[in-house]
Amino acid sequence: MITSSSPLSVAYTAARVGAVAKLKRSSLRDGDADWSLQFSEKGGKQRLIPVRHDLKHHLSLYLDAASLRDVPKPSPLFRSAIRREKRLTKRAMTGHSIARMFKRRLKDADLPDYLSPHGIRSGSATDLLSQGVPLEEVQYLLGHADPRTTRLYDHRNKKVTRNVVERISSVTPEEV
Repeated sequence: MITSSSPLSVAYTAARVGAVAKLKRSSLRDGDADWSLQFSEKGGKQRLIPVRHDLKHHLSLYLDAASLRDVPKPSPLFRSAIRREKRLTKRAMTGHSIARMFKRRLKDADLPDYLSPHGIRSGSATDLLSQGVPLEEVQYLLGHADPRTTRLYDHRNKKVTRNVVERISSVTPEEV
């Protein structure tokens, strides 16, 4: 069975699953040493995101296994599969099918089922901000028009401490 690299593309680019689902063969710029993905985002915006070396490796394996190296450029990059026949169709995966595949990969790796593609996207933003990456760069990576939206993804200071919990007024069972 050919395994799509679409979950990795979500995780390694912090892209929306819908944007990954819309990728065409022409969206992958793989002609030189440095690959990139051209995402079509909300509002018709375009973003060119470099491909990490490990994602490049997985995408290369996927292109070869799926025989997609020389397909017409408007062809979908990530295609739906007929699992019982273990073959790809010519139709693009949907965002929903990518999210389901993502969940299956999490389960296969014994990771918690509460994780989601959007949670990985949000976690990537928090991680990058924690590393000192400027907000504007994270904003561009996530495809946000407004930095206030990107700030919503910043969970660095959103931890509840025991001190806060202990300050909650006591309630007796009769009061409940």
